[in-house]
Amino acid sequence: MGSTVSAEKPNPRLIHEIATRMREIRAARHKILVVSGPVLIHTGTQPEMEWLIEHGYMQALFAGNGLGAHDIEAVLFGTSLGVSLKDGVPMEGGHEHHLRAINMIRRAGSIRAAVEQGVLRSGIMHACMRHGVEVVLAGSIRDDGPLPDVITDTQVAQNEMRRVVRSGVKLVLILASMLHGIATGNLLPADVTTVAVDIEPAVVTKLSDRGTFQNISVVADAGSFLRELVRQLAEAEHTG
Repeated sequence: MGSTVSAEKPNPRLIHEIATRMREIRAARHKILVVSGPVLIHTGTQPEMEWLIEHGYMQALFAGNGLGAHDIEAVLFGTSLGVSLKDGVPMEGGHEHHLRAINMIRRAGSIRAAVEQGVLRSGIMHACMRHGVEVVLAGSIRDDGPLPDVITDTQVAQNEMRRVVRSGVKLVLILASMLHGIATGNLLPADVTTVAVDIEPAVVTKLSDRGTFQNISVVADAGSFLRELVRQLAEAEHTG
């Protein structure tokens, strides 16, 4: 429990400290950046991400095509990669939902256009558009589609990420996203607090191994972490 990275460390106390830091940053009108993988959709934590956005605890989002596409699929079809988020079983024809969701956004022209046209009415991407969150979706050679908002030129994507992190970001929350997390960590000034959350200890150590020494490592399921974080933030909002 005394080690830097351990699954046996008392996470509730650490989450309390992170929540306190997030409240301080919001009060100072600095920015909080969330870097996330699509696992948050699989674990059903869209509402928690929307809560962070709506209450001013998230001003920027870095992700890939996966998070955007899965979020939109969940809103439009109630599935993530064809698996029902309500029942946890594959839906008939569900294997088509992922690409159908991408194509619906491509027909609209962009995620913002889909929100404005009423095609997309909820979810993380919808909340980002409605509340002015800066979104950088960086592409991958593996992407299907991808969504029209995805930046497929990696150098252009990196320049956009660099611009955002230099615009007043003071805390970065990396949730189950090793590749985007490492990429972001390599761009950060030393005075930015970095919180890396992953269920696999080897993942959260990679940031420190690659030079992000100000990293706070949390070995936990990202969905459970996010629910506890939002619960603590919400309680603090309620008590004033």
